[in-house]
Amino acid sequence: MQKIAIITDTDSSLPFDLAARNNIYQVPIIVNFGNESYEAVYAINDSDTFRRIDREGKLPTTAAPAPSRFVSAFKNSFDAGSDQIICLCVSSAVSATYAAAVSAKESFPGRDIAVIDSTSLSMGLGYMALAAAEAASQGAEFNEILSIIMEVKDRVHLFAALSTLKYLVMGGRVGNIIGGVGTMLNIKPILTIRDGKLELLERIRTQKKAWERVIELSAITLADRRIEKMCILHVNALQMAKEFEYEIRSKMQCPSEILFADVTPGLSIHSGAGMIGTAFVVIK
Repeated sequence: MQKIAIITDTDSSLPFDLAARNNIYQVPIIVNFGNESYEAVYAINDSDTFRRIDREGKLPTTAAPAPSRFVSAFKNSFDAGSDQIICLCVSSAVSATYAAAVSAKESFPGRDIAVIDSTSLSMGLGYMALAAAEAASQGAEFNEILSIIMEVKDRVHLFAALSTLKYLVMGGRVGNIIGGVGTMLNIKPILTIRDGKLELLERIRTQKKAWERVIELSAITLADRRIEKMCILHVNALQMAKEFEYEIRSKMQCPSEILFADVTPGLSIHSGAGMIGTAFVVIK
């Protein structure tokens, strides 16, 4: 039986312990505060990131991993006995990570490496990587796993509500979210994944109503189907995430186990602290 390695990046929002249990390696997105660079999750988390943002009053920038980081990840996987590699990357619409992984693949001519543009992000990507890892552990073949990834991609959904526009204002992106600044303090944008990006769905005026709308949109998407896997996403707001869990369980049929996942700095600086959302995989 061929040994197949599953690799992704830290924009998958996969908790490290869950990734480790499933033998998934995450290549880190880079977070830059001026001339100082940090590997997302490995060297800086959401809490550290927003503590520094609030202290300095300025957002960091992010960068895709260099191709050399993927070369190292691929080499380490082959050296550890893998025969084939499947690498799932955050959407190419928001990051050059996919391009870096494709470039790295060229260093291994003749080896079986599939680099996939997930056209998704956060746990939308994370659930694809988990499905791939689970299939690999059960002995699925290379092409079968690729088909499973595409099938899960069609069944995963994400909805989230921003807590504040403060960080969008800092990044100069508020104009893309609302049509005027006068009432922005009361706006709680509802986001989803569309065309490989986090995109605005609606503008809601209070946190309570925003959470209610996220749950309502999730229920509408679910329709008469059941949820296979579910997580609550948050940006430096675990207590709020637990409160949201209570709300969503009271209004939807949820799995007995719900995962809590930090969005992680490669993505969270674009949404801001306090973002709460859910990602889930439906059963056909």
